[in-house]
Amino acid sequence: MKRLHLHVSVDNLAESIAFYSALFGAEPGVCKPDYAKWLLDDPRVNFAISARGAKPGLDHLGIQVESDAELEEINTRLAGAALPVTEQRGTACCYATSDKYWTVDPSGLPWEAFRSLTAIPVFGKAPRDLGQASPASCCAPKQGACP
Repeated sequence: MKRLHLHVSVDNLAESIAFYSALFGAEPGVCKPDYAKWLLDDPRVNFAISARGAKPGLDHLGIQVESDAELEEINTRLAGAALPVTEQRGTACCYATSDKYWTVDPSGLPWEAFRSLTAIPVFGKAPRDLGQASPASCCAPKQGACP
């Protein structure tokens, strides 16, 4: 089953966790010094916030899937939208290793389709090389960066 994903950059993580916990009526399931995530069933959403120095506001949107077949289905849909798509396999981001596809919508909003594979103890490291830190590896590709 698919889940909508929203990631928001915030200035103050503690204040934002308090606000969103009250709004959702639940504490985050993942809480790190720079990141928090709620996996909600009502509404069915993966809502994440981070305080990592980015401009506050919407960071990116996405669709989280539970199987390789669902991920390939979303990739086929993205390809049908006739916009460039970037594939990331085994990338480490947001305290998880994931397979992903990224695109940027016509208005410039980054979208990811992803399947989380395992939890990891750090925000992100270089794809396929969990020994070398690379915070950019888990961020949306820059506009125009897609092949």
